Amino acid sequence: MTAMPRLEFFYDLSSPWAYIAFTNLAGVEERTGETAILRPVLVGGIFNAVNQGVYAARGAADNPKFTHSFRVLKDWAALAGLTLNFPSQYHPAKSIAAMRMACALEDDQTALRRFTKAAFESYFRRGENLDDPAVLIAAADGAGLDGGAIAEASLSDANKAKLRANTDEAIARGAYGSPSIFVDGKYMYFGNDQLPLVEARLC
Repeated sequence: MTAMPRLEFFYDLSSPWAYIAFTNLAGVEERTGETAILRPVLVGGIFNAVNQGVYAARGAADNPKFTHSFRVLKDWAALAGLTLNFPSQYHPAKSIAAMRMACALEDDQTALRRFTKAAFESYFRRGENLDDPAVLIAAADGAGLDGGAIAEASLSDANKAKLRANTDEAIARGAYGSPSIFVDGKYMYFGNDQLPLVEARLC
């Protein structure tokens, strides 16, 4: 029986908070000696199941919580040294093609990290279309991967089922957005700003 990983990172490539948290996760890993297992999910599926209020919040331009959260998002990106071109003309992204490609790499975590970093930079730094398979293939190729082969593998029924299973698992374990971070299988934390709590739990 495979042991439960100490650190799991459930994420969707369309989430700016996941982009920042993914970047800052490296420091947590270095300081704790733990390596996160990346778990691709479809955040839209999570929202539809347990957090539909996020859609109403997006539509209310005068919502003070949403306005403040957006400003803090920019602050966190600057603190992490990231360029954040958000929202771009392609926001909100459906991200299903991107997450299927990520899921196709889940069994090769090193390759998945390379693709994840490349896709995040494509969408959030360069403002490219996360929903365009050609853009995703180019991002993968730029990371030294075979983008065409990954895209082809992502279309298999087994891979599509894997993405649904990951999303359902995240929901069953209490996730309501991206990124959802689990320590020791049961302690859930959400977003970039809770990474200090993740680190404290690991120590």
